[in-house]
Amino acid sequence: MTSLVSIKNLYKKFPIHGDLLDQVSFSGGKFHLKHEYVHAINGVNLNVERGEALCVVGESGCGKSTVARTVMGLLSPSDGEIQYEGKRIDNLSSSAMMPYRRKMQMIFQNPYASLNPRMTITQTLEEPVRWHQPKLNNAEVKEKVAEVMQSVGIDPSWGVRFPHEFSGGQRQRISIARALIVDPEFIVADEPISALDVSIQAQVLNLMMDAREQRGLTYLFITHDLSVVEHFGTRVAVMYLGALCEVAPTRKLFAAPKHPYTQALLSAIPRLEDEKPDFIRLKGEVPTPVNLPSGCVFHGRCPHANERCKKEIPKLMDVDGTMVACHAVEENRLG
Repeated sequence: MTSLVSIKNLYKKFPIHGDLLDQVSFSGGKFHLKHEYVHAINGVNLNVERGEALCVVGESGCGKSTVARTVMGLLSPSDGEIQYEGKRIDNLSSSAMMPYRRKMQMIFQNPYASLNPRMTITQTLEEPVRWHQPKLNNAEVKEKVAEVMQSVGIDPSWGVRFPHEFSGGQRQRISIARALIVDPEFIVADEPISALDVSIQAQVLNLMMDAREQRGLTYLFITHDLSVVEHFGTRVAVMYLGALCEVAPTRKLFAAPKHPYTQALLSAIPRLEDEKPDFIRLKGEVPTPVNLPSGCVFHGRCPHANERCKKEIPKLMDVDGTMVACHAVEENRLG
């Protein structure tokens, strides 16, 4: 079975060496050019199956949003491939990419920045329809816009208003409507509820879940909120410093996390029934993505690390239906 979206051996680095004067250094009687990079993604392999809601989690700076933007073509990969239904799309020209633009849509994190303040809501929603479905006449376009606005809980009569006249939750509903208006198959949601009040977050999440069932959508959902993952995701991918640690079905991951980092991450979730929570406190600091540690990127903070962990990069392997990248799990050292 071909996955809907496949991420193969993906790398992304950003140069930080500045202008020419910043790059030049003098040592040993010679001038040298110094190139420094932020290594945001480091060898990620991940498949998104049709119809699922795959959640990518991890702390800030782990590279999850960079993965989302690279999949959508907003960033070009430094190495590796992005495939859609088995066909490579990251190297396509703008014109060749057009059919995929309709199939793939994105919901951004900040609803205050992702809508054009100079366009009414109707104009915002009509624009992608006219671009991707030019055969529709005016009446059909307006009917489609009204239908999608109703489906996300926005009164179609509000279409004459501008974004600043709406609350954050309403704006995010409009952003979701803009993604749904072209009838996509695949949606990347980059922390779509983190900027919203807690009281509104559940409404927006439920709206996205309903849209998935009614329209047969596939989600790549980026978040750092583990309670959202438990409620929304069918499968979870855990990232640390640009690398995948663990990929598993949601229930299995929350019931029996295997990677030491995943165990520490889940232990931090506050539970009302816990009188004495058993937090796993990691030692040390998160390494800089400019100078990545050798071997496993987590070895400096892992209580189970040995010499092999410091030298050899672990690969994802199947352990009881969970994909995990950890030498300690492979060698049964976790106990």
